[in-house]
Amino acid sequence: MPRSSHAEFNAGSSREDPVEVLIGQSESREPELVPIRYGRMLASPFAYFRGAALPMAMDLATTPVTGIAVQACGDAHVGNFGVFGTAERRMFFDINDFDETTPGPWEWDVKRLAASLEISARENGVKTRERRALVRAAVRRYRLAMAMFAGQSNLDVWYAHVDIDDLRHRFSQRMTAAQRTKVSRSIGKARTKDSMQALDKLCRSVNGRPQIVADPPLVVPLSSLLPKELDRSGIESQLLHLVESYRRTLPGDRRYLLDQYQFGTADIARKVVGVGSVGTRCWILLLTGKDSSDPLFLQVKEAGQAVLSGYTGPSKFDNQGQRVVEGQRLMQAASDIFLGWLRIDPAPDGVTRDFYVRQLRDWKFSFDTQEMPPGGLADYGQICGWTLARAHARSGDRIAISSYLGTSDTFDKAIAEFASAYADVNERDFHALDEAAKSGRILAQRGI
Repeated sequence: MPRSSHAEFNAGSSREDPVEVLIGQSESREPELVPIRYGRMLASPFAYFRGAALPMAMDLATTPVTGIAVQACGDAHVGNFGVFGTAERRMFFDINDFDETTPGPWEWDVKRLAASLEISARENGVKTRERRALVRAAVRRYRLAMAMFAGQSNLDVWYAHVDIDDLRHRFSQRMTAAQRTKVSRSIGKARTKDSMQALDKLCRSVNGRPQIVADPPLVVPLSSLLPKELDRSGIESQLLHLVESYRRTLPGDRRYLLDQYQFGTADIARKVVGVGSVGTRCWILLLTGKDSSDPLFLQVKEAGQAVLSGYTGPSKFDNQGQRVVEGQRLMQAASDIFLGWLRIDPAPDGVTRDFYVRQLRDWKFSFDTQEMPPGGLADYGQICGWTLARAHARSGDRIAISSYLGTSDTFDKAIAEFASAYADVNERDFHALDEAAKSGRILAQRGI
């Protein structure tokens, strides 16, 4: 498989209509939320790209691969990298979205990352030559990082991480005073994103206890979704059973910690999140510890089949929530202490559904690439390239991948060519979705 062959991509006449692919994917989602998903995707070509992981998986399946598998992210675009807090209260930079993770070709993650950089750079008005250079630089960083990991011990690879403070010091000399101030403010803001901040933003006090406030259609308390004649005590009993099911997926010390929190039916709501995830079932749970000033917000997010699974084969995990959790733990340098999974069998609609659970906010923060100048986007792309290589090196044959990539820039140039070609396809697909909305083929609710 020549490295230069990775430049190839031809969206021929036999390619399935991406709008039909998205419509088919939406059939299993909450019907009233699907228009919000389309509306968010139509905000820009990059927003469309974020929500179009399945159409790109379909396209990637037609491209060359070496046959070397890793734990793939499945959706490794630049918006799915960011910072979060570790259990030791340090702040790491890493991949932060794993809904689509599954074993698959390492090349597919690299190509999705590269394409997202090209699309972001276009929206930022970066000139063609600079776009190609920054995409090549990100892929080069992936290649060089993989070579470095190939020479390290297994433990060294496992312990490798990007500490946000170290990263800030490393790049401080390349930033203006204004940029350094902005980064410092962003990191400081991220440290405030925790359950207490979520409590202030999402709740109000009712009879001396916090309750989640309705903000339809984005936040809808469970009480508003249930028929009035339904036995609420029965629902609360079912919820407690589900929490116990989730509890069993946690390590012993985390179970002990979780046991110190309580919740009721007034403390759960459906919440719309992201772009590609809109329409999937996502809930937030408010648990309280020693008193109302000791909150814990958990996010319970539906996990369906990974978008790559139609081309890589089904997951070895029966529970799709477990697929997400195990993949995240394998790829991330450190993971949420409350990361676990559960199954609702059957759900209220009669369908068995899998979910994974994590904290709603735990110092999580993503950088807005649409505001980055060319130099900043180039630096950011290289950080993402290093981070992706580290994630792949933990689960795949890093020596084989590095040997294949070699020491020349042939692969870097090929992926940059692919990214440019795919960005053209993405723009056409974006306009096709927009036309589908204008013609009434789909219903899009914009600005939400």
